[in-house]
Amino acid sequence: ANVKLLGVIPTPAVAYLTRKLKADASVVISASHNTYEFNGIKFFSNKGMKIPDSLEEEIEEVMESGKIEELTAVRDKIGIYENCEDLIDEYVYFFRKNFDTNMEKIYKDDFVIGIDTANGATYKVVEKIFTSLGIRYKIINNNPNGININDKCGSTHIEFLQKYVVENNLSMGFAYDGDGDRCLAVDENGNIIDGDKIIAIISRYLKEKGRLSQDTIVATVMSNLGLHKYAEQSNLHLQQTQVGDRYVLEEMLKNGYNLGGEQSGHIILLDYNPTGDGILTSLMLIQALLESGKKSSELGDLVQKYPQVLINAKVDSNKKYDYEKNSEIKSKKFLKKLKKNFLVMVEY
Repeated sequence: ANVKLLGVIPTPAVAYLTRKLKADASVVISASHNTYEFNGIKFFSNKGMKIPDSLEEEIEEVMESGKIEELTAVRDKIGIYENCEDLIDEYVYFFRKNFDTNMEKIYKDDFVIGIDTANGATYKVVEKIFTSLGIRYKIINNNPNGININDKCGSTHIEFLQKYVVENNLSMGFAYDGDGDRCLAVDENGNIIDGDKIIAIISRYLKEKGRLSQDTIVATVMSNLGLHKYAEQSNLHLQQTQVGDRYVLEEMLKNGYNLGGEQSGHIILLDYNPTGDGILTSLMLIQALLESGKKSSELGDLVQKYPQVLINAKVDSNKKYDYEKNSEIKSKKFLKKLKKNFLVMVEY
C-alpha cells in the first residue's frame, strides 16, 4: 500500500480527504474524547465511513493470531509513503466553499465566540477555518504537548469554557473533543447546549430552509425526553437507534435522512460529511444563530431538558459484542435501580 501521512488532523478531515482523494481506506490514531493513554485506532472505508463491527473483528483476529506476518510486503510489493500535511488546506477549502458566501452576508462584528480545542487535533486548523471565514474568536487549550489532550479541557470538561465565555462577554462558545468529531456549545450565559439541543437548533434551521430530509431527525436511545417533545411539537419525526454514531449513520443511509447525532455532541450532517464534525457543527450553529437574530440562550431553550440518570454496567472487554447477555445488565436488581428515577432509559 502507498500511504499519505496527514499529520495532526481532525478525524472528520481524514474522512473527508479519504473520499476527496479516492483512497482505498484510512486510519486514525486517536483517544477520541479520552486522555492520551487510551489511544486507539479508527478505520474508515473508501467512502469515509467507519467500517462495520464484523470487519473490525476480522482485523483484530488477524492481529492477535499472528496472521499479520503473512501479509508483510517484500521487494517490489513494498509501498511508499508521502508526508502530505499540506492536505489540511483541502479541508479548510471545504468550509470556505460551503460557508464563505453566506457568512459574508450575515456576520456581525460584535459576534465573538470562544473555542476550546481540548489540546487536540483541531488546535491549528480551526483557527485557519474561522479566520478564512472572517469569524472573530478567542481560543483556549490549543497547546498540545502529546499528553495533555482532553486533560481537564474540551467537551468532557466544558466547565472551563463556560467560565471563559461569561468572563469575556462572548456571544457563545464551542468545545471539541480531542479528535474533533464532537462539539458541545455554551450560550452567552454559560449554559450548556448539548447534542440534543444542537440537533433541535439545526433541524429547525434546515426545515425552514426546506433542507431537512423527510422532516426527520435521527438520535439514539440516550437522547433526552425533551428532544422527543421538541420533535412532536415541531411536527418532526424522531427515529431512534442504539448508542453509537455508526448506528445513527446506518439509519440515515438506509432511509435517506440527512441529520442525526448523539447527546454527547457527535452530530452527523450527511449533506456535508459522513461522520461527526465538530467544526462543521459549530458553523451550522453560527449560521442558525446569526440568521435568526436571536441570542444563543434563546435558541438553546428550544429543548426543555427532563431529569435523566445514566447508570454504567461494567462488561468484560472479551464479551463486548455479547453485552445484551450480560447478567448484570439483565438482572432485575439493575432494572429496579433504574426505575427509581424520573426517566427510565435502558441503554446497551
